Amino acid sequence: MSTTNGEIGMQNRADKATYERLEKDVAAVKNDISALTDQITDALNNFAGTAKKQARRGYRQARANVDSAVDDLSERGGAVMDAAQDAARSIEETLEDVVTQRPLATVALVLGLGFLIGVTWRR
Repeated sequence: MSTTNGEIGMQNRADKATYERLEKDVAAVKNDISALTDQITDALNNFAGTAKKQARRGYRQARANVDSAVDDLSERGGAVMDAAQDAARSIEETLEDVVTQRPLATVALVLGLGFLIGVTWRR
């Protein structure tokens, strides 16, 4: 089989056209990959930004919950302290009333308690 110069020329042109088409296709694929890479980068950045915002929101909510719990405990502690002070004042007033109404009975009671404590302390 012999090929002529015309056939070789046509084959070279066809090969050149195929090569140029392939170059264009490769360039288009490269551009598509580049665009896809940019889109993925943007999506990841948006996702990271959203996750960061949600983490900050969660931190603020947790902080608010802790502050609220501490405030509640502080108020409860203050209420218990006030109740204890009221009870102490009430006992003080009651003892003061008893001492002023029955001074001799109070002195005798205190002496008896002191004696009992002294006896038990020696053992």
